[in-house]
Amino acid sequence: MSQIKQNDTVRVHYTGKLADGQVFDSSLEREPIEFTLGQGQLIPGFEKGLLDMKVNEKKTIEIPSEEAYGAPREELIQEVEKNQLPEEIKPEPGMGLVSKSPDGREMNLVVTEVKEETIVVDGNHPLAGKDLIFDLEVVEIK
Repeated sequence: MSQIKQNDTVRVHYTGKLADGQVFDSSLEREPIEFTLGQGQLIPGFEKGLLDMKVNEKKTIEIPSEEAYGAPREELIQEVEKNQLPEEIKPEPGMGLVSKSPDGREMNLVVTEVKEETIVVDGNHPLAGKDLIFDLEVVEIK
């Protein structure tokens, strides 16, 4: 029986959890994720955890934040004047916003603080700085 190696295309079911057991994502209620190892489509620790697994094999892996979404980056936290927001938006902590750069790229932001004249937004991935745990099940190696 073959084992997963670099450049294999695989189909995998997964459940992603935080250290406290909170589930942040799972494929169990939908189709398994399909991707090719080595193309950088997924976080490095996820791909590394699949190497040498076989079809129908299950295992749990722990991924330190450095092999997941990295540490939060201070430069991605910014204070923005409220008057730069569209009038219909009433910012609240936890609210998601999308910012467009001049070249058309979109960046997801989360409002972390609302002040009198400004808001503080965070462009870090929500899982930045967190160690992750994944339950994996290999469905297919193509």
